[in-house]
Amino acid sequence: MTATTPVRLLLCDDHAVVRAGLRALFASEPGIEVVGEAGTGEEAVATAAKLRPDVVLMDLQLGPGIGGVEATRRITAEPGGVRVLVLTTYDTDADVTRALEAGATGYLLKAERPEELFAAVRAAAQGRTALSPPVAGRVMARLRGARPATGTLTDRERDILGQLARGLGNRDIARALFISEATVKTHLGRIYAKLGVDTRAGAVAVAKEQRLLPE
Repeated sequence: MTATTPVRLLLCDDHAVVRAGLRALFASEPGIEVVGEAGTGEEAVATAAKLRPDVVLMDLQLGPGIGGVEATRRITAEPGGVRVLVLTTYDTDADVTRALEAGATGYLLKAERPEELFAAVRAAAQGRTALSPPVAGRVMARLRGARPATGTLTDRERDILGQLARGLGNRDIARALFISEATVKTHLGRIYAKLGVDTRAGAVAVAKEQRLLPE
């Protein structure tokens, strides 16, 4: 995706009225194109596999069938780099944690202003973490409370963390640094342990807070 290529967006919400409202909202924003809709988790997984959007805007509660968390897990497990950005009314610690652990790139609340939603979609398309301010504050507070004293990162771990912040997957990180995917996974495990996190989004959030990323 280049700067002139629209972000291809798939909407997933079990309420047709909500999807219609989101479609109308994004129609007014240049550079973002809604390429499809889904009303269930299963439909989201199938449509994402078929259309290969840049971002799936995912609700968590989807009625009967698989929920947004499981749909997120299935979509992000597939090769191709489709990002999932959660858009929901639920902001409990459990919901946020489950969504991020499932592979969501970001987590937004439906009370966000349109311009913040647009910016988050663009950030997600680039693999950057996008969190609503209330969610970000709570995530960081929980990480600070649960995180042990961090160990010193090696130069290689900092390199991998920098690639992680760019939104690259393990395979692309391996190619960029001329190492194997297995080596990347080993380093990620050490990075997570040193930062006291267990998700990619958590590692990037802590790295930004502690200024571990290159300027």
